[in-house]
Amino acid sequence: MQEITYPYLRRFNLIMGGVHFVQGLMMFILSLAWSNIRDFRPPVFSNFLTYEEGVGLINETQEIFTMPFGILVSLFLFMSAIAHFIISIPEQTNEIYNKDLEQGINKFRWYEYSLSSSLMIILIALLFGVNDIGALILIFFLNASMNLFGLLMEKMNKGKEKRDVCWLPFIFGSIAGIIPWVVVLMFAFGNSDPGEVPWFVWAIVGTYFVFFNLFPINMVLQYLKVGKWSNYLYGERGYIVLSLLAKSVLAWLVLFGVMQP
Repeated sequence: MQEITYPYLRRFNLIMGGVHFVQGLMMFILSLAWSNIRDFRPPVFSNFLTYEEGVGLINETQEIFTMPFGILVSLFLFMSAIAHFIISIPEQTNEIYNKDLEQGINKFRWYEYSLSSSLMIILIALLFGVNDIGALILIFFLNASMNLFGLLMEKMNKGKEKRDVCWLPFIFGSIAGIIPWVVVLMFAFGNSDPGEVPWFVWAIVGTYFVFFNLFPINMVLQYLKVGKWSNYLYGERGYIVLSLLAKSVLAWLVLFGVMQP
């Protein structure tokens, strides 16, 4: 296996950025050319209370906009591509990236994840019927908070031996990250017959379950310094590979899920 060095990671990030960009471009073209995808625009609603004379408070629902689903699927791939290009092409940002890696930190990763993965879970939530603007905002920022806790984990523990690691950011981030998926699963399976759930629903949930666990496992192995993970750069490459796989698989599953009844 090739030794993981800073020049290696620079090339690797550049290649991964290219793969993300090509997929994002393909998704974008499909979202414009394929009518079923182009026309799939889930509505987003606002729910609020109004007062009606003689009746009292009643719940009102109003459609406020629709989401261009296919274009947004391509967007989180473009976000990842841009992040990879930012840390691999300009000399200045690449130097910042390398200096951070020396301290066991990659802030670029966590900021990008906080945007791209939060958009991804919003799209999955919409696919399963979560269409209230308030719920979507909460899901987005809870997921973003999970990733920012990841950044806090790295900042609090830089240079520490494994026996001195503070796991509180990891625990709090895990709590923040699991709640949006509880909501999604309630909508996906709450009132349905499991035998009638479309295949892509099971595929998305199964894929998520695998990747959701692999990201924190990668972090745990880094901080416990298990085997090759004692080298922070090995875990960094792990994050890059997991990000590509998770976003690619989920993007195609979600996109073709649009085509299901």
